[in-house]
Amino acid sequence: MALRVTHHTIAAMRDPYTVLGIPRTASDEDVKRAFRRLAKRLHPDLNPGNRAREQQFRELNAANELLSDPAKRQRYDRGEIDADGRERAFARSARGDGVSLDDVIQEFFGRGRRAGAARTRTRGIPTPQTLRIGFLEAALGGTRLVALADGRSVEVKIPAGIATGQTLRLRDAQAGDALLEIMVEPHPHFTRIDRDIHLEVPVGLADAVLGASITVPTIHGDVSVKVPRGSNTGTQLRLKGKGIEAGGVGGDQYVKLRIMLPDPPDPELMAALERWALRQAGKVRGPAI
Repeated sequence: MALRVTHHTIAAMRDPYTVLGIPRTASDEDVKRAFRRLAKRLHPDLNPGNRAREQQFRELNAANELLSDPAKRQRYDRGEIDADGRERAFARSARGDGVSLDDVIQEFFGRGRRAGAARTRTRGIPTPQTLRIGFLEAALGGTRLVALADGRSVEVKIPAGIATGQTLRLRDAQAGDALLEIMVEPHPHFTRIDRDIHLEVPVGLADAVLGASITVPTIHGDVSVKVPRGSNTGTQLRLKGKGIEAGGVGGDQYVKLRIMLPDPPDPELMAALERWALRQAGKVRGPAI
């Protein structure tokens, strides 16, 4: 069965500029910054079970998808498509010399044709079906066999980088279309923000102080990473190109270090630290309150 996959969001969305909290004059970089700032707060992985946050993240993702595409953004700004990327019923370019009788006639008859087509399409709108996929499958893409609500089993291609809230439309002229609304399962270690992957990695005290090479997992497999000498908890390392690659654009992976002390405490280490602390008395202080 020949299937064609397209993406769109189901619910009508608010103005994408309002969702991102930016003016219409915002630059492409402003759009990217606004998305990343809000994604850090609204991402489902950071708000498990919070349906309100989940819906806000869907809107945020859809708004970013529209405004980060120059062609779609221009069409939206001209009023040719709505916030969901759908064609507006009466969208046409404005004319400086006014509206002619031909314009009125064409719009009148065009409206009738569009209304009839809309009624025809409405009768065949499929009911969305939720498809839950794993974090790595969503990040890397793949193919899986999916059982549809109407009893069919179809092979579905999962595009790399697909996110919660997006949908796959499976087109079939004979059996009818099907809509799959994507729900990405959280990962126990990885967190996704846009096309970047974030990960916190524990390192031993000696490795942090003296520097070392450690093995770090990525969505593409394990890699060797050099921990700089004198690293501290919160030190962040960037692994270029180890994030999500979609649409010819690749993200990075960010590794945040968390220093772990020996458990149980090592007597020799404790004794050495006590001697060091006596020599450093009064030199290491926290921030002034």
